[in-house]
Amino acid sequence: MTKLAANLSMLFTEHAFMDRFEAAARAGFRGVEFLFPYAFHADQIADKLNLYQLDLVLHNLPAGNWEAGERGIACHPDRIAEFKEGVDEAIRYAKVLGVKQLNCLVGITPKDVSQQAAQETVIGNLKYAADKLKLEGIRLLIESINTFDIPGFFLSHTQQAVELIAATGSDNLFVQYDIYHMQRMEGELINTIKANLALIKHVQLADNPGRFEPGTGEINYRNIFTQLDAMGYEGWIGCEYKPKAGTLDGLGWRAAHGV
Repeated sequence: MTKLAANLSMLFTEHAFMDRFEAAARAGFRGVEFLFPYAFHADQIADKLNLYQLDLVLHNLPAGNWEAGERGIACHPDRIAEFKEGVDEAIRYAKVLGVKQLNCLVGITPKDVSQQAAQETVIGNLKYAADKLKLEGIRLLIESINTFDIPGFFLSHTQQAVELIAATGSDNLFVQYDIYHMQRMEGELINTIKANLALIKHVQLADNPGRFEPGTGEINYRNIFTQLDAMGYEGWIGCEYKPKAGTLDGLGWRAAHGV
């Protein structure tokens, strides 16, 4: 059965961040996700989750200076110590918030770093993070991002993610499969999900073009939801899209798609 989580970094942004939990619950969501919790005390967020009986299903490891355009530092050879500090901080938050999965945005490859050096750095950092998270009962995920929206992003295809997981040798590293990003990069959505289902522990959605809600673009989401159920996918699906005309006005897609 499809389980939808509201991405509070994208939805209900007409509200202040700490008010989005109530808005999501009132709109019928039982799970939420967002980019980062680190600007708030963990107890503040935990109080909102408890008050509105919401599961926090995912957030990201610290990803460098987001406002300056950084999108992760796992591929930066000169920032390994900072990456490891971020893993510790993410674990502290996850333990308070009850989060069982953390996503690592691996970042944009620095211009002065070779692909080989970036690859070696990513593999080492992912192995470190996956091992540390495993001790806490938390999965580590990695996400492929399209390079139209984020030029130079190190990880941009599903097979590349699968190969990185194999290279780490970790049994605690999995895939966050973003339908929007992978439609832009490779298509073959259903076949790719089916081929890699054992590694896919979280899914995110948005339609294309525009990254708006399902039903606004070219992706057949009704079929995707049907196929995910048929495959036995049991994880959450994060609604990480830009509402085309306001969050509540756009939520009609759920009933239209039977979810």
